[in-house]
Amino acid sequence: MTKPLTLPRLKVALGSGETLDLASLRGRFVVIYAYPKDSTPGCTREGQDFRDLHPQFAALGAEVFGLSRDSVASHARFAEKQGFPFALISDPDETLCRALDVIQEKSLYGRKFMGIERSTFLFGPDGALIQAWHKVNVPGHAQAVLDSLKAAAHG
Repeated sequence: MTKPLTLPRLKVALGSGETLDLASLRGRFVVIYAYPKDSTPGCTREGQDFRDLHPQFAALGAEVFGLSRDSVASHARFAEKQGFPFALISDPDETLCRALDVIQEKSLYGRKFMGIERSTFLFGPDGALIQAWHKVNVPGHAQAVLDSLKAAAHG
């Protein structure tokens, strides 16, 4: 029997240059969306969708984070250019990515490689996973996450 996924107890680097202990987020809803690469079209659109809905996530007491293997400096540029009101987690050594099991074999133009499978995780205030989305299609996804958060917050 596998242990249910909970918010990993890790210290992570943010695009702001700060370090965050994920354990400090207990008591709040947490959304972590994992995406392949800063400043690419799909990843930009996904971030913009979470940005545009951010006031509604915040009103429900949720912290939103983007997660990729990009550097702190890349995240800082990406977040500033897009006006993201949430932090981006830099995970070049894949510690959090592997804890969330988002490093998967991918194929592009016939070439196979290991990369981040676009995924999102909604954790409850107790740190327990409420819902996970894998192989995410960007259009409408941020709204679907918000809808699940609303149901969990009012359920």
